[in-house]
Amino acid sequence: MASLKDMRVRIASTKATQKITKAMQMVAASKLRRAQSAAEAARPYAEKMDSVISNIASAAAGSPGGSPLLIGTGKNQVHLLLVCTGERGLSGAFNSAIVRLAREKAYALMNQGKDVKFFCVGRKGYEQLRRTFDKQIIGNVELRSVRQLGFVNAEDVAKKVLALFDAGEFDVCTLFYSRFQSVISQVPTAQQVIPLEVAPAANATAAKTSYEYEPEEDEILASLLPRNLAVQIFRALLENNASFYGAQMTAMDNATRNAGEMIRKQTLIYNRTRQAMITKELIEIISGAEAV
Repeated sequence: MASLKDMRVRIASTKATQKITKAMQMVAASKLRRAQSAAEAARPYAEKMDSVISNIASAAAGSPGGSPLLIGTGKNQVHLLLVCTGERGLSGAFNSAIVRLAREKAYALMNQGKDVKFFCVGRKGYEQLRRTFDKQIIGNVELRSVRQLGFVNAEDVAKKVLALFDAGEFDVCTLFYSRFQSVISQVPTAQQVIPLEVAPAANATAAKTSYEYEPEEDEILASLLPRNLAVQIFRALLENNASFYGAQMTAMDNATRNAGEMIRKQTLIYNRTRQAMITKELIEIISGAEAV
């Protein structure tokens, strides 16, 4: 059995840990509001970009010389999984859930005889995926030094992905991230970005309306499609940022509660042990007095 001194040290250590987790919870809560606002503000822009591209693509349907970013390379053999995760841990299952979804997709593709490659954005995703797919990771970007995410960060990632696509490194690219819903709910999401999936509803709406484009549709798409990739990556980074702070806030709240429960149990054991030792000493004193 541990001595009373060891128990006191253990209780003090648990209390110190509780202070740290409580402080991290408060920091995550303060950062969550700004991250959530940024993620929610980016959603309409990304959705409208999809809608515009869908309308233009419908008008340009059947025209020769379409952009490979829209119509693909004509092959479906090599898949690039663009996995966006966090730079830090202590956020529950946030990073693991994204990696798990990407890993399941990779195994499903490999079972179909497809070639799978990975491009990681975020340190935690890279650390988890390299244990199994080390030779299949062809790119890695860490944003640990970035204090506030900007469009330029997503644009840099998009340029690297487009360079790989232009070099013929892959045929299909799927983006993985965590969509923020609430503090206790973050949904791992997979979105195909190359070739771009055009929503049927957008096609149906566009078919009812006739537009004239200047310049031509193919020229507009050639400019919009690369930018749309950067927009979708930027949206994923913002969604991930909000999801990370939401998951960290929840995880640190649970850790603080668990530490409090542990302190209560340790204090109870300490008091019982101390009382037992006092009782034993009293019995020894009384027994000695009676013997005299």
